[in-house]
Amino acid sequence: MRLLLVEDDTMIGETVLHVLRAEHYAVDWVKDGNMADEALRSAQYDLVLLDLGLPRRDGLDVLRALRARRSTVPVLVATARDAVGDRIAGLDAGADDYVVKPYDTDELLARIRALIRRSAGRGEPVFEHKGVSLNPATREATVQGQPVSLSAREWAVLEPLLARPGVVLSRAQLEEKLFSWKDEISSNAVEVYIHGVRKKLGNEVIQTVRGLGYLVPKQ
Repeated sequence: MRLLLVEDDTMIGETVLHVLRAEHYAVDWVKDGNMADEALRSAQYDLVLLDLGLPRRDGLDVLRALRARRSTVPVLVATARDAVGDRIAGLDAGADDYVVKPYDTDELLARIRALIRRSAGRGEPVFEHKGVSLNPATREATVQGQPVSLSAREWAVLEPLLARPGVVLSRAQLEEKLFSWKDEISSNAVEVYIHGVRKKLGNEVIQTVRGLGYLVPKQ
């Protein structure tokens, strides 16, 4: 999953970036409102972690502009603005959740998982389909109840497909979820990770849809 971190405080940003990458999220980090708006116009994200007190352009303005474009990307506001009126303003501007600094990083990760889960139209905390199970909270994968070790990138390519059985994702869409700006992308990276998933979980888990991309079959 690919996240956009919008945070102008270098110390907080570096800490959160480390925590998110340790959880195998692909993360882009920007430090002002204009850069955030530009990033949101140019790339697809699974979640935005948004500070409000930003240089050049306030976070609420970035959020309102995002929702004016009809974007449904989940937005978790993480800010020092702790007044009730500020929280109401953030939620009414289109935020999906709101946490006040300083926050516990474990709670932050749980809120991120919940928002990503709901954005996929799922309420259950574990993704299960046809004997394959992924638990984003524990990073545990099983097949027919037996544990399987997936690399971070194998997990990252399987999770969005397993979250939405029957939905085709193109190679470009999967690359968006796998890689941040800092990563170098080889031309066959997605194919390599899908091959790894199939080798460990079985060839039928992920199907190729010729000319379109890949899916986890519904039936």
